[in-house]
Amino acid sequence: MNPQKPEIPIPLLFDIPKPAPNERLDRWLATQLPQYSRSAIQRWIADGLVLVDGQAARASLKVEAGQRVTVHIPAPAETKLQAEEIPLSIVYENDDLLVVDKPAGLVVHPAPGHSGGTLVNAILHHCPDIAGVGGERRPGIVHRLDK
Repeated sequence: MNPQKPEIPIPLLFDIPKPAPNERLDRWLATQLPQYSRSAIQRWIADGLVLVDGQAARASLKVEAGQRVTVHIPAPAETKLQAEEIPLSIVYENDDLLVVDKPAGLVVHPAPGHSGGTLVNAILHHCPDIAGVGGERRPGIVHRLDK
């Protein structure tokens, strides 16, 4: 299985093996889909996107050998990145490179709960031409030099 998060909704099928793992549905799915958080999996279950033998199930359901679990992974929410005038501590800049001293606590890429006020928003304001580099959802190439 590809460890990347899918970009489109793809139903996944799992057959519970013998012997049964004696686990809750949400915990068992978290072991099968480690690239997703358990809270995301629980949300899918609550939203009816996870079926056991074709029926909606509860997160607390104990899985049994022979059951078939179908997971409809939702498409990621569309996010429109906005340039924001956020002060940057620019260490070096030329036509091909921008080196920024990122302060601690500044989120790098927009994510749920942090749609704005990020380093990407600041860089989009400072360098609007970077918007198409590296993909729509993660414009620019950001590397940490301290690790």
